[in-house]
Amino acid sequence: MYAYIKGTLTVLNPTHVVVEASGVGYEIQTPNSYRFQKQMDQEVVIHTSLIVREDAQLLYGFINQEEKDMFLSLIKVTGIGPKSALAILASSSPNDVKIAIENENDAYLTQFPGIGKKTARQIVLDLKGKVQINEVDSSQLLNMGIDSNGATAIVKEAMLALEALGYSKRELTKVEKTLTKESFESVDDAVKRGLQLLIS
Repeated sequence: MYAYIKGTLTVLNPTHVVVEASGVGYEIQTPNSYRFQKQMDQEVVIHTSLIVREDAQLLYGFINQEEKDMFLSLIKVTGIGPKSALAILASSSPNDVKIAIENENDAYLTQFPGIGKKTARQIVLDLKGKVQINEVDSSQLLNMGIDSNGATAIVKEAMLALEALGYSKRELTKVEKTLTKESFESVDDAVKRGLQLLIS
């Protein structure tokens, strides 16, 4: 229904962003909202997919069409809901997921929250041969930073983002101790580092 939304980015939240277009604020669930940090109060184009459930109508948004297509492919797999698909895309590029599927790399897929061996196997069975591996276009990925507000604030925001992806408090406590000893230029950098620690 909504192929994309073009408007001003007005709100950034660990689980979603809000884009104002033609006087309407659209709440959009994203894999990693901090990719859009540098575009706050600026015009953005977010590729979207509307999913209607019995109890809600949720809008999901992505930085490019490839990420959106991967999301739509993942949620067609039995056992994969939108939240699990977002968690996969938050810490992995669509191309990396495609390569894992084509190589039947179950171990890679089970590193994401909510993805067990059975679900990983189902992803491979359902999608192998149906996803096209492309050259990564780095210009499509947003390399966003934020002004330095202190390491503590950055890590705190990163923890909220990781929690929103489905990681447990116990897992996050260990990661937070490590992150507070390191320095980051942006929340996105801290989230990526946190994901590295969680899946290692």
